[in-house]
Amino acid sequence: MLDLKYIRENIDEVKENCHYRLADVDIDRLVSLDEQRRNLQQELDAQRSQRNAWSKQKPTPEQVADIKANNEAIKQGEDNLAKIIEQLDSLLLAVPNQTDAAVIRSLNEEDNPVLEEHGQPVELAFTPKDHLALAEQWQWLDFERAAKVTGSKFYYTSNDLVWLELALIQYTLSVIAKHGFQVMTTPDLAKTSIIERLGYNPRGESTQIYNIANNDLSLIGTAEITLGGYHQGEILKGEQLPLRYAALSQCFRTEAGSYSKFAKGIFRVHQFNKVEMFVYCRPEDSAQEHQLLLAIEKEIFSGLEIPFRVIDHCTADLGAPAARTFDLEAWLPGKPNQDGQAGDWAEMTSVSNCTDYQARGLDIKYQAADGQKGLVHTLNGTGLALTRAMIAIVENHQQADGRIKLPAILKSFIPVDLSSMFFA
Repeated sequence: MLDLKYIRENIDEVKENCHYRLADVDIDRLVSLDEQRRNLQQELDAQRSQRNAWSKQKPTPEQVADIKANNEAIKQGEDNLAKIIEQLDSLLLAVPNQTDAAVIRSLNEEDNPVLEEHGQPVELAFTPKDHLALAEQWQWLDFERAAKVTGSKFYYTSNDLVWLELALIQYTLSVIAKHGFQVMTTPDLAKTSIIERLGYNPRGESTQIYNIANNDLSLIGTAEITLGGYHQGEILKGEQLPLRYAALSQCFRTEAGSYSKFAKGIFRVHQFNKVEMFVYCRPEDSAQEHQLLLAIEKEIFSGLEIPFRVIDHCTADLGAPAARTFDLEAWLPGKPNQDGQAGDWAEMTSVSNCTDYQARGLDIKYQAADGQKGLVHTLNGTGLALTRAMIAIVENHQQADGRIKLPAILKSFIPVDLSSMFFA
């Protein structure tokens, strides 16, 4: 979340940022509530001080009525303060992070500039199949039985696709670990308050979060949630920073409001596995750490021999916690483009610098060598979203007979003979 003092002192700037981030937040009401909170807090402090003074001496008969009135005023003030704080917090959590100066200001979510391209889109000498046609040929996916057991947009994987997913997990973690990241697994659930303080909306019709009934727990949509909450309320030692983590987790998303987005097969589903990277660092290092995370994502996809490009999110396409976000988009030969022809780019990963926005919400600080304390900066990046990565591999490396040429870098991570599908 943003600093209230910063909002008070930069109202126009915050309003403009909300406008370009498509965030409908009443900043004037927020500032008014904050003023009410501070005034009421001053009144309560004065009333409590008076109560403390009276408590140190035996009250006179005349003072008894005043003490009673004072106690009632304090109770009423505390009730009013709690209501104001609840409203204030609700508005404050809806205010997005301030945008990095390098980000394009645009109200069009598609206005994302391409920064670089790696490899050329695959040109196959035959009509390419999409991943669903390939899955049917090799019996990789079962949506029909999953629908009976769980519902739509769930799936079973089987046969060689399972081995491919496990190989991708091992490969991705090995690349990330060599860069000094501590590899972890995390819970699949997190407190709703953690999710809110990280800048995500766990409630309402547009939420992407599955909430657990009668409980303050929700299924995570990414391990960013559990890694981001890992150091809640802590003061980290400055000399230990940056702290770099990578976690494998299952991810659960409602995909509410995604009806207009590409969702064929396993590209957009309710449950999938993902490797996520997360960094805690000093403010002066966050831009450099952002580039490191991006470099790791590029290394992973380069090793998989998949054509990709890097885009820079414009303001309208930024998630609330991020100051700047890069995406890797891979070429998918089986995805239809705007002209209805086969072949288009599709989002594979994202990497975001959230500056001190999440750390303020979760009270995560660091202490410098001189004893000074400040908020850390947090960053997150997708190591690999397994379902989308598998789509990119099978569609880009397919052969005319439907077999898939396994990227050489994955061979050592597959312990069984997959000659039925893959060949060197």
